[in-house]
Amino acid sequence: MSMLVLGIDTTCDDTSAAVVRSGQTILSNVIASQYAAHEAFGGVVPMIAAREHARQISFVIQAALDKAEVRFSDLDAVAVSCDQGLLLALVVGVSAAKSVALACNIPLIGIHHLEGHICSVLMGEGPGPAFPFLCLTVAGGHTLLVRVEDHGQYEVVGSTRDDAAGEALDKIARRLGLGYPGGAAIERVAANGDATAFALPRPMIRQKTLDFSFSGLKTAVVRVMDEHPDLCVADLCASFQQAVVDTLVIKTMRAARQTSLTRIALAGGVALNSLLRKTFKKAADRAGLQAFLAPRALCADNGAMVAGAGYFLYRERGADPLTIETRANAPLGRLSV
Repeated sequence: MSMLVLGIDTTCDDTSAAVVRSGQTILSNVIASQYAAHEAFGGVVPMIAAREHARQISFVIQAALDKAEVRFSDLDAVAVSCDQGLLLALVVGVSAAKSVALACNIPLIGIHHLEGHICSVLMGEGPGPAFPFLCLTVAGGHTLLVRVEDHGQYEVVGSTRDDAAGEALDKIARRLGLGYPGGAAIERVAANGDATAFALPRPMIRQKTLDFSFSGLKTAVVRVMDEHPDLCVADLCASFQQAVVDTLVIKTMRAARQTSLTRIALAGGVALNSLLRKTFKKAADRAGLQAFLAPRALCADNGAMVAGAGYFLYRERGADPLTIETRANAPLGRLSV
């Protein structure tokens, strides 16, 4: 079934819209970042994020249509992230999607934001993983291990009990005065550091649970900073980054063994990290597993992954009513995120 789907995502601090054909061919993917608006605060301010989304959303949608060389009348459906994110930010995107659906008389598909991240691994140039597969989705707001049975069928087998990995990276970057976004800043500084300089913990790796916890690691880094005021920042960043990556990969390998899945995938904003991508792939090769990495262009929040997920979910369940609501925290599968 050939369809042109407009995808809209305003879950956090990126205003994005994209046009995707039949869930696979990306005709446009426009992202307007808000880094300048939040940089002075060292993190995302929800009220500012919502204001910036409202200011940019119409221009971003039009830019996506122009780049794809299509008109509103050419669209077959509109998909939008309505679950999981900053509530006021979600409202802007969902309101825009409802307006498009109503004005163009086309179906509206609401998706869970993490469904978009999971779908991103299916939208690369090569073939994506066959179902079922295990997906590690890791970003500032979530760190999850998900068994993906099919489109719209998920089982969360591991989640974070406190800080998400990306959140921990952002907080330490802010403490070090490295700027925002923190994950990219730490990776940049860590490139000149020694990852063995500081012995930092790998939280919960000796426990059978597949859950994560990064608050203790964050506290350990702060303690090192307090005890060694003249430390080499590059060494600390490298050691911290290595501890985060090791924890994520070790847990993923354990989850693959416990679920007997031979296909593993990596998605989400933290999946942009080069060390994580390299370590993830190398560990999978050693274990005889197939590894699938979301394309870098689809790791950060974006409308293309929303359009892709929306297409497949529309085929599975049909359209949603124009009365769909937004939820800041929503279940994916059996567990709340």
